[in-house]
Amino acid sequence: MSNNNRLYSLLLCSLFAALCAIGAFIKVPLAWLPITLQTFFSTLAGLLLGEKWGSFSICLYLVLGLIGFPVFTQGGGLGYVLKPSFGFLLALLPATFLTGFVYRRTKQRFSSAFCASLLGMFVIYAIGLPYFYLITNFYLGQTLTVPALFAACFLPTLPGDVLKCVVCALVSTRLAPILSGTRFHV
Repeated sequence: MSNNNRLYSLLLCSLFAALCAIGAFIKVPLAWLPITLQTFFSTLAGLLLGEKWGSFSICLYLVLGLIGFPVFTQGGGLGYVLKPSFGFLLALLPATFLTGFVYRRTKQRFSSAFCASLLGMFVIYAIGLPYFYLITNFYLGQTLTVPALFAACFLPTLPGDVLKCVVCALVSTRLAPILSGTRFHV
């Protein structure tokens, strides 16, 4: 990879890390878990940057938050690991990787972008929900049943997440040809 392509890739990774940080503060508050645009930008990173560079951008975002920069919804720092919602943040990394991995191996149309995005959202729920449950019940000492977990953290956010997948698929199919003119190597 040439230095120009590497610089371009790093700039895009930095841009998506910044977009995730901004997305943390664009939110719809709900009782337990706010709906934010972090998942939107992490999904878009997977679709547009691929599994390697998309994951790198999310890793950069997570490291910045864990070392103390206030880029998460409620701030930052290592103590954030003990917040129930941190599992959803942690899940952004494998979700972005899977989204990019699946999408790169398809014909890169709207339908494949949408399906790859849905797979990424599944990973976010598959990691985030158990993490939320475990931290709430065993660290915070509050009682949260599985039906209450789904009622608070899955059902209210699912329609918005499916809509995010649709918009990500639309945006990525429009932006991919623009980015392909100066395409970086993944």
